[in-house]
Amino acid sequence: MLQIDLWKRIVIWGVVALGLLLALPNAFYSRVETHNDALKAVEAGAQTPQLVEQAAQWPEWLPSGLVNLGLDLRGGAHLLAEVQVEDVYQSRIESMWPEVRDLLREERGRVGPIRLQPTQAAELRVRLVDQPDEVGYAASLVRGLARPVTSLSGAGASDIEVTTEGDEIVIRLSEAEQRATDDRTVRQALEIIRRRIDEVGTREPTIQRQGADRILIQVPGVGSAAELKAIIGTTAQLTFQPVIGRTQDADAAPGAGNEILPSLDEEGQFYTLERAPVVTGEELVDAQPDFDQNGRPAVSFRFDPTGARKFGNYTAENIGSPFAIVLDGEVISAPVIQSHIPGGSGIITGNFTVEESTQLAVLLRAGALPAGLDFLEERTIGPELGADSIEAGKIACIVAFALVLVFMVVSYGTFGIFANIALIVNVVLIFGLLSMIGATLTLPGIAGIVLTIGMAVDANVLVFERIREEMRTAKGPARAIELGYEKALSAITDANITTFITALILYAMGSGPVRGFAITLGLGIITSVFTALFVTRLIVVIWFERKRPKTVLEGRALRLVPKDTTWDFFRRWKLSLGLSAVLIVVASGSFLLQGLNYGIDFRGGTTIRTEAVQPVDIGAYRDAIQPLQLGDVSITEVFDPTFEDDQNVAMIRIQAQEGQESVSADVIAEVKTALQAVASDLKFTSVESVGPKVSGELIQTAMIAVALAIAAVLVYIWMRFEWQFALGAVAALVHDVVLTIGIFSELQIQFDLAIIAALLTIVGYSLNDTVVVFDRVRENLRKYKKKSLKEVLNISINETLSRTVMTSVTTLLALLALFVLGGDVIRGFVFAMIWGVIIGTYSSVFVASTVLLWLGVKRDWSKPDANQGNQFSNVDA
Repeated sequence: MLQIDLWKRIVIWGVVALGLLLALPNAFYSRVETHNDALKAVEAGAQTPQLVEQAAQWPEWLPSGLVNLGLDLRGGAHLLAEVQVEDVYQSRIESMWPEVRDLLREERGRVGPIRLQPTQAAELRVRLVDQPDEVGYAASLVRGLARPVTSLSGAGASDIEVTTEGDEIVIRLSEAEQRATDDRTVRQALEIIRRRIDEVGTREPTIQRQGADRILIQVPGVGSAAELKAIIGTTAQLTFQPVIGRTQDADAAPGAGNEILPSLDEEGQFYTLERAPVVTGEELVDAQPDFDQNGRPAVSFRFDPTGARKFGNYTAENIGSPFAIVLDGEVISAPVIQSHIPGGSGIITGNFTVEESTQLAVLLRAGALPAGLDFLEERTIGPELGADSIEAGKIACIVAFALVLVFMVVSYGTFGIFANIALIVNVVLIFGLLSMIGATLTLPGIAGIVLTIGMAVDANVLVFERIREEMRTAKGPARAIELGYEKALSAITDANITTFITALILYAMGSGPVRGFAITLGLGIITSVFTALFVTRLIVVIWFERKRPKTVLEGRALRLVPKDTTWDFFRRWKLSLGLSAVLIVVASGSFLLQGLNYGIDFRGGTTIRTEAVQPVDIGAYRDAIQPLQLGDVSITEVFDPTFEDDQNVAMIRIQAQEGQESVSADVIAEVKTALQAVASDLKFTSVESVGPKVSGELIQTAMIAVALAIAAVLVYIWMRFEWQFALGAVAALVHDVVLTIGIFSELQIQFDLAIIAALLTIVGYSLNDTVVVFDRVRENLRKYKKKSLKEVLNISINETLSRTVMTSVTTLLALLALFVLGGDVIRGFVFAMIWGVIIGTYSSVFVASTVLLWLGVKRDWSKPDANQGNQFSNVDA
C-alpha cells in the first residue's frame, strides 16, 4: 500500500525545516555578517551604542552561521608556508652549552679544562684540552643531562645522543627528539601565526597545518600576500644576551660559543655576545607600547616567574656589566646593569616611532616564531575579481536552475513540479549543511553546486522512468509508484556511492578550492538522495492521496528518446570501438608530442592577472618586462562575453626562477612597477605564485588521486557485481580520462589543479551512468535466463536509455549556463566537465557494455539478488 507513517512524515518535514532554518542567514548575508562581527566585538569588551545597534540587526534566537566566502569570491591573500624545522635543532642544542659547561667545570680536577669547538652542524663539540683519556668519563657525565622525549612516538627514548670522537664529546639531538621537536615547532608556529592574525582583527581566517611541516594561511580581505607576510613573516625573536665586547669589524673572530651581531641604531657598530641567551622572548607574558623617561616611544615588558627569576639572578650577579637586548639578530640596545632588577619587568628603548613600538608590542605578545618560514606558494585575489566572481556565479546558478526546472516540468509534467520542489529543498539543505559546518565556498564550490543541480534530478529521473515502465504492466498507479521507488533504489545507491567515493578522494588528496569542490559535491550527493527518496516520495504520496489519479506519468510530454526502443547497440560495435581507439591514439600522440599546457599549479612560477580601461598592448607589456630577464614570459589577452567594454584583462605567466624553491616577492614587485610604467591605470586583480617544490608535489598527488579513484571504483563494483563488470567500468573510466587529457593537450587549454577535480568528477559521473546500466543488466540476467548476453545487454541499454539521456541533458544545461555566464576564471574547469558528460554518456553505452560482452558473465550467480533486503530501506516499511 502506498502510504507513509505520520512519524516519518514529521521527521522528513522536520529535516527540511531545519535545513531551511540553517540556510536562512545566507539570504541576509550582509546583515548577519555585521551582526556576527558586532557581537564578537561586544563579547571582547568593546561596548558602544553603534555596536549594540549592529548586534541587534539579527534576532538572537535565530541561527547566525554563514557559508564563508573563499578568497576567489571575497578577495584576500593565500600563503603556503614551510616551517624550517631544522633551524630549531641548532638553537636547541646550543642552549645546552651553559649546562654542559657548568657540569664539566665541577669535575675540572679530573677532566681538566674544556673548550667548545666551532662546528657547522646542529651539535656541540667539547674538547678536553689536557685530559683526553677522560673523554669517556666526561661523556658519561653529559649523558646524565638527558631527559625523556615528551611525545607518544618517542616514549622511552632520550632527547640527546652523546658520543666521543678522539678527545671530543659530541652532543646531538636524538632522532626521537628531532621528530618531537618538529611537531612542537610546527604547532607553536601555527598558534603564533593564528595569534598574530587575530591581533590584526581579520575576518574568517583559515590557518591550518598541511602535511608534516607546512601551514596553510588564507585571510579574506587582506590587500595582498605581501601585506599578509608582513603580519606573520616577522619572527620577532627577542633575547637578552651577555655582552663580551664591542667592535667595528664585522668579520672579527667571536670565539667559540659567541657571535657578532650588528647594532640597530649605531651604523658600523657590532657587539660580541654570548650565543646562549639569559632569557628569551618565550618567557614574556606581556608587552605593551610605552614611553621612556624622555617621552620617546618604547615597549614595556614583563616576564613569567621563570624568566623573572633568571633575569633577576643575572642582574644581581652582573651589576656594572652591559647586557644586550637582541631582536631578530640585531642589538636594539645594550644598557649597563645599574642595579638588581627583581620584578621581571623592564622597558625596551630605541629609535622607534609610535607605530613601530605598537607593532613590536603586538609581535612580542604573540610570541616568537620558533623557526623561519619559507613561502612556497602565494596568491592574491583582488576584491574586484571576487565581486565579479560572485556576480557571475549567482547569474550562472539562477539560469542553470531555471533551465533545469523548465526542462523537468516539460518532461514529466506534475511529477516534474514535484522534482523541482525537491531540487529547491536540495539546494537549501546544501547551504544549511555548509553553514552548520562553517565550510568555505569557493568558485569551484559554486561549480559543484551547479553540477549538483544538474545531477540531483538523476535519482528522480531513475524513479520516474521506472514508474513509467511499471505503468505499462497495468499494475495500477499506486503499485507502479511503489515498485518504481523500490526497484530504482539499488541503482540509486550504487550510482551515488561510486560518485561519493570520488568526492572523498578529492577531499583527502586535494587542497584549497579542490577540497571545497569535494565538500559541496559530497554534501550534494547526500542531500539529493535524501530529497529524491524521501521528500519527492512524500509529496507524491500526499498528492496521490488527494487526487487518486487513474494513471501517472502518461500522456503528452517531451520525450528525448522514443517510448519503446529496440536499437541494436552492438550491430556496429567495431565502428564505435574503432572510433574510440582512433581518438585514444590521437590523444596519446598529442600528449607525447606537445604535452599539456600546465598552469603554475604544476609548473611553478607566477601568474599575474591585470585589468585596465585602455586596450591591452601585449607588445608594450612584453617590452616593459623584457629588461627584467625573467626567462619565459607568456602574455595573453583574456576575452570573455561577460566583460564590460572598459574591462581589458591580460594574463602574464612567468616561469619559476632557477635556484629558487620559494616565491620571490621582489620579482612580483618589479613586474608590477614595470607594467604600471606602461599603463598607469593598470589594476592587479590577482597574483598567484607557486614554487617548483610544491608544483612537483602537486603533479604526484594528482596522479595518485586519479589512480586511487579508479582503484576504489574497481573494488566497489567488483564487490557489488562481478569482476567482469568492474573491468568494463574501469575501461570506460580510462577511456574518458585519456580523451579528456587528450583534448586539453590538442587545444592547449590550461591544465591546472581544478582540472584534476574535473577529471575525478568525470570519473564519478561516467561511473554513475555505467552503474545504472550494469544494475539493469544484472536484473535482466535473472529475468531473461534463456536470452544471450548480447540480447540482455541491448534490452538493458534500451530500458535505461531515456534515463541516461535525461540526466545528461539536465547536467549539460546546468554546465552550459556556467560555461557561458560563469566567467573566464572557471571556464577550463567547466569545459572539462561538459566534455566529460558527453564522452561519459558515450562510454557507458558503448565502451563499458562492449567490454562486458567480450568478457562474458556467468549466468548462475551465487550472489543474492541486489534487490533482496531493500524492503528494510523502504520508507513504507
